[in-house]
Amino acid sequence: MLKETVNFFISLSIISAIFSSCNSNTVYNQNVTLPSEGWFKNKAVAFNVNIYDTVNTYKFGLNIRNTINYRYCNLYVFLITEFPNGKIIRDTIECLLANHEGKWLGKGWGQIKENNIILKSDLRFPISGTYKFLIQQAMRVDTLTGINDIGLSVIKVGTNN
Repeated sequence: MLKETVNFFISLSIISAIFSSCNSNTVYNQNVTLPSEGWFKNKAVAFNVNIYDTVNTYKFGLNIRNTINYRYCNLYVFLITEFPNGKIIRDTIECLLANHEGKWLGKGWGQIKENNIILKSDLRFPISGTYKFLIQQAMRVDTLTGINDIGLSVIKVGTNN
C-alpha cells in the first residue's frame, strides 16, 4: 500500500510539473544550481533572455531555493542588466525569505523552501534583442551557504495590440 501511495504522489508531481511548465505566457524561466560548498561573492550567475516584444508588459522575478538551515532572513543580490545595445545598469535587491519571527516565506515541504520574488509586475522592455542578466550574491560574507538555486523568470502579462 505504501509503494502504491508513493507511486501515486510521484505521478501526480510529474503531471503537475508538465502542466505548470506549459504556460504559453512564460518567456523565460531558468534556475541554476549553486555549488554545494556555497555561492562565492564574486561568482555571478548569467542568464541570456531573448526579447522580441517591446509592446506588452511582463512579470520579472527571481527564483530562490534555500535550505531551512540558511542563517539569514533575507538575501541581498546585485542584478546587473546588459541591454542589447550594450548599456549596463546595476541594482541592489533585497529578497525576504523569512518573516521577523523566523517563519520561512517560501513554499515547499521539508528542508527546501522556494520563493518566486516578483521584482516588477509591469515591466516593458525598451528594445528588442538579447538581454544578459547577472545575479551576484551581495551578502557580507565571502561564501554564502544555504542557497541551493537562483533563477530568473519573465512572464508576459500584457496583451496590447
